[in-house]
Amino acid sequence: MKRLLDYLRKNLKETILAPLFKMLEASFELFVPLVVANMIDIGVAGRDQGYLIRMGCLMVILGIVGFISSATAQYFAAKSAVSAGTAMRNDLFAHMGTFTYQEIDQIGTSTLITRMTSDINQVQNGVNMFLRLFLRSPFVVLGAVVMAFAVDRRTAVVFAVTIPVLFVVVFLILLVSMPLYQRVQKQLDDVLQKTRENLLGIRVIRAFNRQKSEMREFDKSSRRLYRRQIFVGKISALLNPVTYVVVNLGIIGVLWAGGRQVNAGRLTQGEVIALINYMSQILAELIKLANLMILLSRAAASLSRVEQVFQTEGSITDGIGELAGKGAAGVTFDHVSYSYAGAKQPAVQDVTFCAAPGDTIGIIGGTGSGKTTLVNLIPRFYEVQEGEIRFQGQNIKNLKMEHLRENIGFVPQKAALFRGTLRDNMRWGKKDASDEEIYEALKTAQALDFVEQKGEDLDFMIRQNGRNLSGGQKQRLTIARALVRKPSVLILDDSASALDFATDARLRKEIARRTDQMTVFIVSQRVSAVKNADQILVMDNGRVAGKGTHRDLLNSCHIYREICESQMTREEVEADAQ
Repeated sequence: MKRLLDYLRKNLKETILAPLFKMLEASFELFVPLVVANMIDIGVAGRDQGYLIRMGCLMVILGIVGFISSATAQYFAAKSAVSAGTAMRNDLFAHMGTFTYQEIDQIGTSTLITRMTSDINQVQNGVNMFLRLFLRSPFVVLGAVVMAFAVDRRTAVVFAVTIPVLFVVVFLILLVSMPLYQRVQKQLDDVLQKTRENLLGIRVIRAFNRQKSEMREFDKSSRRLYRRQIFVGKISALLNPVTYVVVNLGIIGVLWAGGRQVNAGRLTQGEVIALINYMSQILAELIKLANLMILLSRAAASLSRVEQVFQTEGSITDGIGELAGKGAAGVTFDHVSYSYAGAKQPAVQDVTFCAAPGDTIGIIGGTGSGKTTLVNLIPRFYEVQEGEIRFQGQNIKNLKMEHLRENIGFVPQKAALFRGTLRDNMRWGKKDASDEEIYEALKTAQALDFVEQKGEDLDFMIRQNGRNLSGGQKQRLTIARALVRKPSVLILDDSASALDFATDARLRKEIARRTDQMTVFIVSQRVSAVKNADQILVMDNGRVAGKGTHRDLLNSCHIYREICESQMTREEVEADAQ
């Protein structure tokens, strides 16, 4: 709540003026029953047409002024709420940017999307309605009671009994519905997660003919959400009929007590009508207040979920050290270990090796052996838990992440491109890259040929996630994007898996020829991709099972030899081992 108040303070004028104008509108509304009472008692009873016209004009004026006040209040409330929602969404997005892969893995991408969209929208709507009604409704209720007592104290006793009963009903239903709305939002996370998985994996689903089973799973999740929404909706729906019953009983009480006062000559017919109007006003405002409470319960649940993300701190603390510009950079692993949250065994354990400036390091091993985790530690996507990694002789924990990552070109396993021109995508690697630099990087990455075939050169429009490109084309473009910045360290995380062997060979040859001062890490399951590396690390269950050149490992590491024998002929293996 404190965070939300801080956002509202930034629009303090609108936050204050919105409820004040609503109260001004309510003040005019409270005078209407008295005007109606006088029209009945004086104008109608006395058949004074001029008086009726004057009072009618007064009601029109009250209505116009009330409308202007209400419109102004709604404008200020909407402006304050939208500004607060926008600021919260921007801050949440920026805060998510501080998360390591570990925090994103723990919370879940679908949950983060829900909280930044649906939950913040709920908070925004709650703020909007709160500013419009949190003073107006109580003011009208209390004002109507005061006006009723001013008209006739004996009849107004009915108000004193009815209103507490209404408040008890409202808050009892509210106490029950608030935790239920939190469960609804959690179930919404599950529905969104299943939707996201199906959309991202639609090709796999169709390839394995799993549409029907996925539809059944989604239907189960959707039905759970439906049942929870219906259940909490039924409880919330009790508000209107229960409040109507209580208020209508109150109106009956007013008619009964007021009728007796009229017969006794202590109350006029117009005043009875005014009392009934005040009771109707109370009914309308309490229904609004009840709906506001329901909306606020949803907003409170959503605000709590958003705050949980804000309270999640990134596990990486930025350093203060700087690097002496780009250039040759050595990378040293000194007894490095890392474990994923909840894992029984470390993903990387006690890894020690040194990559000299300009070296090419090949990393090979079976699936789940820790290859990707190892290279993800270099740019601090995950934080080292034991040991240290030194970059240009400095512990990476002491370096500013901006400086560290500016010196690293990272090509992930899954090629990720963004909607926009090819030039825009290449400039993710270097903001001010010239066309010549981009063409050079494309040539090195073996992407220039197919780019020229597109006929639009660097103005070629790439669709979201590169949907108009093949897997191999996307991989080559992501490699080119990393090469544009001419980094000190280039990390290729199994980034040529979609390329044919000939293109892969040309790619490795060009990278070796054009990046002689660049330290290159090549993660691959292909022996051909790493066999010419200056040093090869063989990963097995998070540990380095072997370290050395291709020939050395063939003679000293049985795991590496097994990998080679599965991809090469025995004659080739024996020849390389000589």
